[in-house]
Amino acid sequence: MDFLVNGSPRRIEVTQLVIAGWTGRDKVSVEKHITELAAIGVRRPRAVPMFYRVAASLLTMSREVEVVGESSSGEVEFVLVSAPDALYVGVGSDHTDRKVEAYGVTVSKQMCPKPLGSELWPFADLDAHWDRLVLRSHVTRGGRRLLYQEGGVSHMLAPRDLLARFSGSAFLAPGTAMFCGTLAVRGEIGGGERFEIELHDPVRNRSLRHEYAVRALAIAD
Repeated sequence: MDFLVNGSPRRIEVTQLVIAGWTGRDKVSVEKHITELAAIGVRRPRAVPMFYRVAASLLTMSREVEVVGESSSGEVEFVLVSAPDALYVGVGSDHTDRKVEAYGVTVSKQMCPKPLGSELWPFADLDAHWDRLVLRSHVTRGGRRLLYQEGGVSHMLAPRDLLARFSGSAFLAPGTAMFCGTLAVRGEIGGGERFEIELHDPVRNRSLRHEYAVRALAIAD
């Protein structure tokens, strides 16, 4: 995939995609997210965090995604992308079919494209002030733009801790992208015709942003 790293083009071949779920640092917040998903029929996870392997071909930088039906929705996440020389951070959306999620989380993760912004920051540039970063998302429904999620990355496990739980070390194999968990939503979980995501760095006064339209395909049966 072709990225921009600090304004310079960089090609990174992503061959593995991992979706980390239930990554909250605070047990109360994790339980809140489990409860809100349980309200739409999603079973409790066997363990926290969980790591779901899905096809790397699901990653997309497109400004429009196609999904089956109208039961899917996005959620903003910071994304770790590992290259042979360094670890990078981006912003993505774990777009998921919520109806399918009710009977199989792994299958639901595989059902939808995974939008990813084209710009990355070196993790080394963020490490010292990581907990100051903020995640934010907006959804547009019926032409009305709404704040959907907002909060600090400090609500989720820090990258080193998350990777230690994933692989037993702070190392992520080159060519791997990992979506690293999300925040509780404001109101009810639901989709819309457009989704906007942002990872904001208040220390350097900059943001990673991406947005995409959602095109719902008709269900024939």
